[in-house]
This record gives sequence, C-alpha cells and structure tokens, in this order.
Amino acid sequence: LPKDFVRLRLTGDRAIDVADASGTLLLDVANRRWSEPVVTALQLNPDCLPALFESTQITGRVSSEGAAATGLREGTPVVAGAGDQAAGAVGMGIVQPGAVSATVGTSGVVFAATSRPALDMGGRVHTFCHASPGRWHLMGVTQAAGLSLRWFRDQFGVVHDDETVRHDEDPYVLLCNEAAKAPAGSDGVLWAPYLMGERTPHLDPHARAALVGLAANHTRAHVIRAILEGVAFSLRDTLTIFAEMKVPVETIRLGGGGARGPLWRQVQADIYGRDVEILAAEEGAAYGAALLAGVGAGVWSSVDEACEKSVRVARRVQPDPEATALMNKRYEQYRALYPALRTIAQAG
Repeated sequence: LPKDFVRLRLTGDRAIDVADASGTLLLDVANRRWSEPVVTALQLNPDCLPALFESTQITGRVSSEGAAATGLREGTPVVAGAGDQAAGAVGMGIVQPGAVSATVGTSGVVFAATSRPALDMGGRVHTFCHASPGRWHLMGVTQAAGLSLRWFRDQFGVVHDDETVRHDEDPYVLLCNEAAKAPAGSDGVLWAPYLMGERTPHLDPHARAALVGLAANHTRAHVIRAILEGVAFSLRDTLTIFAEMKVPVETIRLGGGGARGPLWRQVQADIYGRDVEILAAEEGAAYGAALLAGVGAGVWSSVDEACEKSVRVARRVQPDPEATALMNKRYEQYRALYPALRTIAQAG
C-alpha cells in the first residue's frame, strides 16, 4: 500500500500492518495473519506478500539511502503504523470497547473498537484488525457525507451578506450559518445522501440521492439543514447496526468537518440521542500515527496508555430532548426513503 512503499524506500523492508492489511481481502482478520486458503485459491506466491506486523511494532530502520533522500538520521526506527481510519481512531482515543467515533470528511465513517472480531453476515459494516494489538474494529461508511454539502456549494453557491460577512470566510461556515435559520427537522424536508451509491447499510452502487418533502415555503436554509440532518441519519444507520450486533456504544466522539461547527455538532447529538464529545486535537490520523510511533519507540507502553495521556476531550454537546424526540420520528421517515428510491431506480 502507499505508505508501505514509502517504508520500502526508507528502510528496504517489505512490511505492512495488520490494520491496513485487513483491507486487502487477503488477511485472516480473526487470526491476524495472511489467509492461506485465499492465497492458495488465487494461486499467489506467498513470497510476494510483505511481512505482517502489529501497528506499534518496529518494521525496520532508516537506511543510508533513505537518510540521504530525506534528511532523516540513519538508523531511525520505522514503526508499522496504520491506515487513515485506524490511525485516526487512535488519535481520537477510540481503542477500547464502548468507544465510538463519527467522522465527517468527504465520506462519513462511524468506527467502533471491539475486543473480538465481530462479523455482520450481511456485510453492511467492515470488520478489520485495529491498530491497537489484540483489538479489532467495526466501521460503517457513508459515501457522500461532507461531499453532500460540497455538492450543494458547488452547484448552488454560498450566500454572502456584504454587511456582516467577509467574502474570504470559510464557505462551509457560511452554509451552516444559513442552515441555522431553519428549525430542527427542516420543516419536513429530507435528504437521502446517496450521491455516489451507498455502502452502509445498503451496499448499492446504484442508489441515488433525493431531496424529498419540498413545499413553496421552504428556503435554502431548509435544504442545507436537511442535508446536514440526512448525513447524520445515514451515520445513525451504522449505530443501528451496532445495536443489532450488540456492539457497545458508551461514548461518541466527533471528528472531521462534523466536529467543527456548533450546528452540525448539535444536529448529530440530537439525531444520535447521546452526548457527543469534541477533542482538543484535530490532527486526526496524523496524530494517531504519531502516538503509534511513540508506542513503538517506547515513549508509552501501550496504545491505551498513549491515548490516556495524550487525548483530551475539550467539550461535550448534549442532545436537546425535544429535538431528539422529533429526530427519532424523522429517522423512521428517512429509512423509508431508500426502498422507495430503489423501486424508482429499478423502474428506470
């Protein structure tokens, strides 16, 4: 994988961590080793596969060639690391069962740490080895989370009030400020965020987005707020699957764009019906990678210790009971959208 090619050039060693290897379809995820049945069925030469490591293990050291190319000191240890989601979870302290993150980037990811390799036989969520040794994680993905808001921005623009707003202000801040003018529930407008098909829970590349419930009295504010709510409903689908699988959810920490604005934080708290936590550090995966490197270098004895000493909650946002009651009803309406849209798509 890309980071492992960088490792190869730095150290001369072919290596990969079990968290990233989980996404290759060649790993026996439950036993954290290459899958002999899959390798045999594909008639692969096992020698082509890199050595497997836990994310905190040292895989090699910077060679003289790597030092000359980068300026790093020869002999510097290189730790296995992890992919973006697993490393980002470490950076948010999502390493023990019960800890869950909801991160909104272009896509949206709900991520839960587990002590066992829990499997959803419907394939609606992914089960990977975690970057913390002896742990696994479950992950549900919304294809077009932040992308939904970007699509609206690109197609319909941002409204500027020349008297109160600088033209160089973040357009997403402006959009969220506009959305705040509409009430919770968007006065009946619903957004199905299937701009790129959908992974969780539908596994349907042909799913299509829709804006439903429009009336003449609705404004841009209603539409933008409906997009924020629709993305959060989509992320709640993963929490619903976790409940079916009896995966504990004790804390929810927000990351990415969904953690930066007060409105989107509140929308998520109301839709999840739980307190949500905002962290002091926003570096995400880079922060988690640094913590993994620190464990590998002996700064901390474990990933748990690294997170305990380095990850800080800056604030908590509580759900509004009245809004949550409304959002529970709206969520049931939201869940009716996909079957209806799928029927239309099939008819077309």
